[in-house]
Amino acid sequence: MLDSLKLIFERLLANVKIDHYRFLYHNFDLSNRLIGLVGPRGVGKTTLLLQLIKNHLINKKRVFYFSADHIYFEKISLYKFIEEMYLTEGTEIFFIDEIHKYPRWDRELKNLYDGFPKLRLIFSGSSSLDLVKGSYDLSRRAKMYYLPGMSFREYLNFSLEENLKSFSFNEFLENYKKLDSIIAKVPKIKGHFQAYCSHGFYPFLFEDPLSYHERIWRVIEKTIYEDVSGFYSLKTENLHIFKKILFFIAGIKPGGVSIHNLAKNLSVDDKTILNYLNILQESGLVTMIYPAGVGNQSLRRPEKFFLSNTNLYFSLESQLSSHDSELGTIRELFFLQSLTGAGIDVSHSKSGDFAVVKTIFEIGGKNKTQKQIKGLKQAFIVKDDIFISRGREIPLLFFGFLY
Repeated sequence: MLDSLKLIFERLLANVKIDHYRFLYHNFDLSNRLIGLVGPRGVGKTTLLLQLIKNHLINKKRVFYFSADHIYFEKISLYKFIEEMYLTEGTEIFFIDEIHKYPRWDRELKNLYDGFPKLRLIFSGSSSLDLVKGSYDLSRRAKMYYLPGMSFREYLNFSLEENLKSFSFNEFLENYKKLDSIIAKVPKIKGHFQAYCSHGFYPFLFEDPLSYHERIWRVIEKTIYEDVSGFYSLKTENLHIFKKILFFIAGIKPGGVSIHNLAKNLSVDDKTILNYLNILQESGLVTMIYPAGVGNQSLRRPEKFFLSNTNLYFSLESQLSSHDSELGTIRELFFLQSLTGAGIDVSHSKSGDFAVVKTIFEIGGKNKTQKQIKGLKQAFIVKDDIFISRGREIPLLFFGFLY
């Protein structure tokens, strides 16, 4: 069985492509002894790990990659396997994929980290894999990285073989007009933007474009029936409610329904629905927006809830009987996925649609006026059908350059 794991590693390494890299690749520091990579299914975590091995760890005898969901680990513990390879083959660097599928991952990682000072352990797992929740206090030991789906900038770079640069949020607010000239050089920019919104978030697009939305369905199914059911130990008969929630959100306007109404429609109580929404958010399928202000978020209810990205929206919405894409939803969702993917907290604002710290953003189309933000010092109108900034008006697609 060990030989089988070695063959899998060599085969994956030989076939991993190194012509494109996700943005996180260049920021990944392999010097830490314990490193975690989390993110939703389908965003390229495995590819990223294999690219790091192929390009930076040439001495393959000291490094080993494996997936913790392999049947081998039904018979032997993760701890025992790594200990044996370290003592007999001198392997010191282990890349462990799908670690959330292994039941005792947190305890055994801690024991390995504490007991073998020369080991380096790099693991990947579901977005639900929150080390802070763990009972073995790995949060102060591990360097954590989060990988979202592709930004619009990454999509353009991959599709057009470009090298367009990203902007931090502060750089963006100060210099967003610089994007006017950058965008002007991209041919068919409107078409690329529309394509990205429907099928550009998940990098597996470039493997097989024709089966793209089928693979999104597999992402949904595996997230609910494998990741959620395993990590949260939920009963199988309750899992169908998660899919119902996703379809419900796909069929309403953001803010068009309350937690209570959602619970009533699905015949469950408010507390259960809120818990399930939190699980879906942690799993990378839903984004919830809370009111701006101070106080413990856990004591506040979300003001709006969305699917996590526009591609997910198009896939689910296309299955509804009243198939009619809501442009306002797509606008707000693109804005949200761009900022949250860059690690920026977004809140709901009474003065506009969204607030980022003290900056207000109102989202709309080309006919949207500045009436909503009149009198506000730090506020912008974000429009989806303009491609050049005008004063306090910013093209929506510019926010796709935040990571």
